Formats: sequence, C-alpha cells, structure tokens
Amino acid sequence: MSNARANHLTRRGIIAAGGALGLGAVLAACGDDDPKSGGSKATESAAAKSGPWTFKDDRGTTVKLDKIPANIVAFTGVAAALHDYGIQVKGVFGPTRTTDGKADVQAGDMDITKVEVIGNVWDEFNVEKYAALAPDVLISTTFDNAGTLWYVPEASKDKIAKLAPSVAVSVYDRQITAPLERMWELAESLGADMAAAADAKKRFETAATRLRAAAKAKPEIKVMAGSASDQLFYVSGTNLSIDLEYFKALGVNFIEPPESAKAEGGGWYESLSWENVDKYKADIIMMDDRSSTIQPADIAKPTWKQLPAVKAGQVISRSPEPILSYDKCVPLLENLAEALEKAKKVA
Repeated sequence: MSNARANHLTRRGIIAAGGALGLGAVLAACGDDDPKSGGSKATESAAAKSGPWTFKDDRGTTVKLDKIPANIVAFTGVAAALHDYGIQVKGVFGPTRTTDGKADVQAGDMDITKVEVIGNVWDEFNVEKYAALAPDVLISTTFDNAGTLWYVPEASKDKIAKLAPSVAVSVYDRQITAPLERMWELAESLGADMAAAADAKKRFETAATRLRAAAKAKPEIKVMAGSASDQLFYVSGTNLSIDLEYFKALGVNFIEPPESAKAEGGGWYESLSWENVDKYKADIIMMDDRSSTIQPADIAKPTWKQLPAVKAGQVISRSPEPILSYDKCVPLLENLAEALEKAKKVA
C-alpha cells in the first residue's frame, strides 16, 4: 500500500480509540515502500554476544554498530517483548506505571523498578535522562508507512535521533504474525536464546488452530472490537490492526464499520455517542484493555448495560497494542477461541 493520505486524529482519539490510537498528532503521509514487506532478518548472529551488530528494520533502515547493543532504550511494549526473550533494556518510554504505581498492562512481566522510565504518558520523553543512559539504540513500533516512532514526541524527535540510532518494528496494516516474527529476529540478533522460546511459538500455532476451528464452528457469532472513554464509544474495524486482521483471517466474523464512518478516526475506528452504542448488534464484545481507557467493570452507562452481549456476560478483553512475544500473544488467541466456543447468539 502506498501514497496513503495523512489522517489527523484528535487527542481523544489518541487516548481512547481501540486500534491505532493516535499515531502521534498526525499520521504522516505514506512513503513509497510496501508496508507489508516486513524487512529482512538480522544479518549477523548474536550467539556469541560479541562482535559487530547489524539489523535492517521495517523502515528499510539498516543499523550497524561495532558490538551488540547493551544500553537499549525501548517503547514499553517492545521492552516487555524483549524481556520475554531474556533481553533486559535500560530505559523505557510509554505506558509503564499506573496511577497507583503498579506495572501498566503494556509492561508485561518486566520489573519496572529495574528500568529508567523516561516517559510514562503521551508526549512525555525526558531527553536528559535518555542521554544519561548513553543509549546504543532506541527501539519502538511504528503505526504508519512513514516509520514514525511510537511515543517519540514530534517536538523532540530530532534531539533524540542525534543520541542513538533507532529501530522500528511495523505494526501497521499487517497480521500479527509479521511483527511477531520481526521481534523474534530482533531478539535473536541481540543474543536471546531462541531455543527457550520455541515452546511458546508452538503454543501460539496450536492456539491459532483452535481459534480457526472455533470460528468455523460458530460463523453466526458476530464480534465487535470496542474501546470506551467517558464521552464516546469507539468501534474498531479490522483493517490496519494487527490482531484483528489476523483474527479475521482465521475466520472470526467481525462487525465492520463502513469506511465513511471511520473517516474521523483515520480509518481505524468509528466514534459513537453512548446513546448510540447499540448501533451494531454484537454477540461478543472485545474491549480495549489499556489503562488509558475505561474498563468494562467501570462503565456505568445504562445503554452499555442493556447491550445483549453485556447482559449475556459475553465481554472479553482485547489488547490493541499486543506485547509482541509469542508467549504474550497465546492468551489473546485462546481467550477469543474460548469465548467463541461458549458464545450464544444473543444479538
């Protein structure tokens, strides 16, 4: 896909919309590269954990260092994925701590007391703290064709770029299997023991088979991907989102807002008032699990409580920004498969 139009999103959309959430203040105009190309594998093995390091990322940018990077700073979700592969980062940026000081859902199994948090919310990135870490490389995801680094502020991106090279893993308009493979390759290049992770990869494949079978057995069950804010309810389309594109490919029957309805959300989602939350008839609702959104148990809107899927208890969580390790993605498949297996037609 090339020459995509730039899409401007509101701050509310950045925080609450299930799907892409933000893409910075703007989805930059698309480049000429094919976003589904996936890039190439690291060209140097890191098994010996020494010697030069080379990695070509999903922007087509090749980073070359004299040695495997030791001082890694990464977006929180990326750091959580690398942690699952045994790679410890020095610093993180992005949702890491909740307001009560606990680990954010996007931090996964990381011990957040052992990393320097240089930014915890949107548009927060302490450049001085970053410089003090003497970073070898910065790693983040990208939600657009232009390779915009997720959670790296537009205002300070040039200063940040001068301190260390960056690596981007694309999570834009592809199925989740592509960024999972890229994160695997990245972890391997950084010296991870991939033999230890092989079991998780097999479990992912088994879970995918289960979900495909569940979807085939219940084709009549309609699933809606939602996200809640105080004023609006967001319904995500499957296009562009790595998890929903994959689930759809496995046969899950999703509710799809028309493209015209998703225009305000940059093609990712439709915004509904709570009075109109019953616009679509869903049997299962998957709700955004990020801390920036209102969770189902805390939604007090009467119109929400009257939805057939809510009354039937057929509401499950969804991770619009999955931690890209096979271990963390297995439950995403299993939870949806189980929901489909147990679901009744209620809409």
